[in-house]
Amino acid sequence: MRFLLVEDEPNVASVVKRTLEEDQYEVVVAPDGTTAWEYISQFSYDLFLFDVMLPGINGMELCRRCRSRGLQTPILMLTALGTSDNVVMGLDSGADDYLIKPFNLGELKARIRSLLRRQPAGEAAATPARNTRSFADVVMDQEEKQVTRNGQLIELTATEYRLLEYFLRNPRKVLSRMDLLEQVWGYDFNMNTKVVDVYINYLRRKLEKGGAARIIHTVVGMGYILKEVYEDSN
Repeated sequence: MRFLLVEDEPNVASVVKRTLEEDQYEVVVAPDGTTAWEYISQFSYDLFLFDVMLPGINGMELCRRCRSRGLQTPILMLTALGTSDNVVMGLDSGADDYLIKPFNLGELKARIRSLLRRQPAGEAAATPARNTRSFADVVMDQEEKQVTRNGQLIELTATEYRLLEYFLRNPRKVLSRMDLLEQVWGYDFNMNTKVVDVYINYLRRKLEKGGAARIIHTVVGMGYILKEVYEDSN
């Protein structure tokens, strides 16, 4: 598997590259965002590792460009900017995970394994037969990784797609924020569950565009549920 590491600190880039190559990953290093975007435009990768503060194009803008281009490649942000607002901004830009510097190399490897497990890389990861999931007027084509509602295509980020997929696998079942965090983000350690609320809101806005009825409802004090009608929902 080939990764693109975008890091302007040579010492950090060297350590991360050497560590990942010990696990038989191929790591390409770009020292700035402009070079990284040239690489992304020409070559394919199984994982992106973006620093946030970069010369040229910064890491968040790289995320936005990748997602606007339709790339579903997993993105792990590496940054010293560790406030909740910065984490949300990074996720909002299209990142799948966020690791704060200085970080433990063992945790870095664990995060990467988690991302690769939940996001098959490349065309070779296609399922052997066409597979869909549906609920009400929402249909998820798991081969083409597309979602429609009432026949209209809904553009989702990789994280939004996984979140909806988990709801579709568990219709009419109350799912706690911790359950969603663990199953969708793959965390085995603590992280602020507000990230779940942020993504629920993103997903709702897209599913309800044009006045469509709400199907992901809040169960106060418990979590969320996928259901056609839910009294006293938020």
